[in-house]
Amino acid sequence: MAKNIVIKIGGSTFGSGDTTVEDIVALQKQGKALVVVHGGGNMITEWLKKQGIATRFVRGERVTDEASLQVAISVLAGLANKEIVAAINSAGGRAAGISGVDGGMVQARIKDADMGFVGEVVKVDPTPLQVLLKASYVPIIAPVSLRVPEKATEKPQILNVNGDLVTGEIAAALGAAKIIFLTDVAGVCDKEGRLIPELSAAEAQSLIASGVASGGMIPKVKACLKALSAASSARIIDGRKPHALIEELAGRGAGTTIYK
Repeated sequence: MAKNIVIKIGGSTFGSGDTTVEDIVALQKQGKALVVVHGGGNMITEWLKKQGIATRFVRGERVTDEASLQVAISVLAGLANKEIVAAINSAGGRAAGISGVDGGMVQARIKDADMGFVGEVVKVDPTPLQVLLKASYVPIIAPVSLRVPEKATEKPQILNVNGDLVTGEIAAALGAAKIIFLTDVAGVCDKEGRLIPELSAAEAQSLIASGVASGGMIPKVKACLKALSAASSARIIDGRKPHALIEELAGRGAGTTIYK
């Protein structure tokens, strides 16, 4: 499984001219072993608004009460996941939807009581992914995870985990050769807004500590750092560009590389 490519796609990168699905299908047909983790933050926010539930973020992660959790599970493991799976299969690819709950693949515990039902990953069992990859499917992963209870009676049994952080943990567990984050920005930028092409792990950590990397970029950078336990580098690129994935794997992509 050493040649796996783990890709994180966010709903904000999708638009009418998006080529991500097309690229995934083309790369699969070339024999690439792809594992895709998706987000769905904008869709969750829309559904929460319909329910009259407020949305709040802390350091790029959604504060999740019980009502918000129900919406997040429904959107991530349901609507968002199946729309991506359907799009890939309809375009001639072979994809199978799965969540971190299935097979106990991603296990998590409550991260911070003030954040509500937001989890931090404590264990990843890559077996379900290896089974799907061996059968020539692209696993499409929704980042909801199985709760590891401290008490047998604790509820709920599912936690919302940031998709970027799940991506880093899965890449590390698989020993992935590459990890790529498709975002709606050019990459990691300095305080003047200029793209930083390369960062060492120490420099990336400094950007978080100084506040230059903020909001939704924090979990992406943290996920890259986690993935470096397996891969020699991780990439954050602009997923809005046509054929961003194809260009990236051909060595022509722009963005930020974080390396050991």
